Amino acid sequence: MTFFDKLNAAIARNQSLLFLGLDPNPEMMPSYSSNRAEESIIGDLGDWLQFLIAQTADLVCAYKPTLGFYQALGVPGMELLERTLKAIPEDIPIILDAKHGDLNTSTFFAQTVFERWQVDAVTLSPFPGQDCIAPFLVYPGKGVFVLCCTSNPGAIALQQYPSPEFPFYLQIVKEAKIWGTPEQVCLEVGTTSPDAIAKIRAITPERTIMARSIWAQASKLPQMLAAGLNSNGSGLLVPVPQDFLSQENPAIPIQALRQEVEQARIAAVSNASQCDVWLPDVCLLQQHPHTQLILQLYDLGCIIFGNYVQASGAEFPYYIDLRTIISNPQVFEQVLSAYAEILQNLNFDRIAGIPYGSLPTATGLALRLNYPMIFPRKEVKAHGTRRVIEGHFQPGETVVVVDDILISGKSAMEGAAKLKSAGLNVEDIVVFIDHEEGVRDRLKDNGYRAHAVLKISEITQTLYEAGKIDEAQYQVLKSE
Repeated sequence: MTFFDKLNAAIARNQSLLFLGLDPNPEMMPSYSSNRAEESIIGDLGDWLQFLIAQTADLVCAYKPTLGFYQALGVPGMELLERTLKAIPEDIPIILDAKHGDLNTSTFFAQTVFERWQVDAVTLSPFPGQDCIAPFLVYPGKGVFVLCCTSNPGAIALQQYPSPEFPFYLQIVKEAKIWGTPEQVCLEVGTTSPDAIAKIRAITPERTIMARSIWAQASKLPQMLAAGLNSNGSGLLVPVPQDFLSQENPAIPIQALRQEVEQARIAAVSNASQCDVWLPDVCLLQQHPHTQLILQLYDLGCIIFGNYVQASGAEFPYYIDLRTIISNPQVFEQVLSAYAEILQNLNFDRIAGIPYGSLPTATGLALRLNYPMIFPRKEVKAHGTRRVIEGHFQPGETVVVVDDILISGKSAMEGAAKLKSAGLNVEDIVVFIDHEEGVRDRLKDNGYRAHAVLKISEITQTLYEAGKIDEAQYQVLKSE
């Protein structure tokens, strides 16, 4: 998974634009004493950083360790850095704050951060130009954040040269755009001015901006979000204030801040005219991992009530229609991420979609995970090649079947049977929604392992607790 994909997946999963600095600054620890021995301080710092990770893994979208803090502690500090990096969950991206800007060491440093330390992105100084950035861009799937401006008063003379109307930092932004794709090259912006962020966003509507120094004037948060968010309500990373980290239970203020940012985010994009951006309007204390996705499905009209005949022939008092998802990129992105979390733990050579409902999903997953896709035809044409299986494959390969809804399992198993008849091996079937009712056991009896992003019971309970459905609708869904 690329840095860009990992970041978007973490944002969607944790419903958070917050990133957290993991800096071994002894003065920030809740119980710091300058009289302790160096060995004790290093150990305490390590424990504290581990504590911060455990407290915030479900509240932030990225971690940002600052290299200079670890370097200042000498060899023990660099050892601490490697331990800290290993403690960060694999599904949360790491942005190493290095501000590197030396031409002679760029190639070696890029190798260190991306190969040895396995970080996902790094901050770089733009002053040496593209030559300094290029060694970092040869690593597929990694990201760089180019420093555009800082908020310290002494920087004004340089960064706003020759004039505030045509500042040098905007020239940096324009240059950075041609150095790499939006997935590769992002921007680091240190400012307390909504106007400065707005100017940068106007030039680069497609780039991710990592904001810094915004808490110097916390009252401007709504204006900063309005200026920095893109038209889809994303593209802006917000720092967790450092004073939160010295508290005994930092998760409490960070959780409150996450909600505050989401509310400000809602307000900032409420008038957006493109792409029907969905944002949550409820807050649940006990959340399912995909709570926000469930709520979005309901708000998009994917769950409707009435008497409907399913493809299996069964009649249900409701209908789940997932076809509208492909018209909403924000939701479709989250659906693909949820599927990908399951697929990454399976062994297969190719992805097979079941016509017609799951073909867009299978295509998206093939592109995201870089696996070739095939699909069994629903019916064999009497003309053309008359193929049963479309796409290139080799007999003996293992194929994972992707479908949308598991009701009776008939369509998935029929598709799997066609694949097996062509000499392919099918062991796993992954669906978005499982209607339960023993269908997993039915697939197991036929030699397949079933995996589902969501169960109908989980959807029902979440919608009821969120107040999206009333008691009567709850009982209708629950009884099925």
